[in-house]
Amino acid sequence: MLLRPVRDTEEDAESVRRLAEASFAAADASGAGTGAAGTGAATVANPPAVPHDPAPARSRERVRHLARTDPSGGWIATDAGGRPVGAAQSLIREGTWALALLAVLPEAQGKGVGTALLERTVQYGRACLRGMVSCTPHPVAARAYRKAGFDLHPAMRLSGTVDPGRLAAPDGPVVVGSAAQRDMMDSVDRRLRGGAHGVDHEFLVRHHRLFVVDEFTGSGYCYLREGGRVELLAATSRRLASRLLTAALLSLPEGTRASVRGVTAEQQWAVDVGLAAGLEVSTGGYVCLRGMRPPTPYIPSGGFL
Repeated sequence: MLLRPVRDTEEDAESVRRLAEASFAAADASGAGTGAAGTGAATVANPPAVPHDPAPARSRERVRHLARTDPSGGWIATDAGGRPVGAAQSLIREGTWALALLAVLPEAQGKGVGTALLERTVQYGRACLRGMVSCTPHPVAARAYRKAGFDLHPAMRLSGTVDPGRLAAPDGPVVVGSAAQRDMMDSVDRRLRGGAHGVDHEFLVRHHRLFVVDEFTGSGYCYLREGGRVELLAATSRRLASRLLTAALLSLPEGTRASVRGVTAEQQWAVDVGLAAGLEVSTGGYVCLRGMRPPTPYIPSGGFL
């Protein structure tokens, strides 16, 4: 096995996308949750159920975005014949390191591929005070991240069809946002997670609907994926976070299934909004943290944490 950096090319982007797709599909088929595992490492760093971006073009763009912004944080593992068998991407934003992806082909698992990829990405963030990973329920994944020095915070998942008749209207204004709010969003990020998402907001705002609140009493934002998944939410108070989540859920077309993932015990405000909307609560892996407590009020992004 050889490791080489992920390059900012369409070829590498497609290779990483295919690796993720194959490993996630195999894990789903096996019933082991949405993360399969290599030796000592899970093959996925995204939340359960939809661990990869269903839009191939968007998925490739995310791979290339990370390859450009963090060229030393992404690696592809190849076998003796040069065939890609695993990949990992990580990022550093203002002293906060995050693992965005870890995927290994089923036939390459148990051979040290996952371990080598995880070690290389963790090494990239060795100087960072804080670290974040979204982990599947797979026991090997939990063991690997705990061994790497992360605290495991069990996470919940809220899912189902929103019943707008049960959900009270937001308690104040929420507006559709744009890239113009990046400074505000970065400020909220720094307050909650110790580092702004920075350039990742440029990617997120291109591909997801953005809801923002920015008033005298506080600020916050929420990205909503096409298809009903809350991609990322951060606010300076639980009241504003509840308002943003309520507005996002009420914006969904009738009959659309909603999904809110990575909900730790600190996010009871999100549980309350989800239950009021008629969503069901289930367990969904872990939010793994190093050098920090769970940000709150906060719903992490699967791809950018």
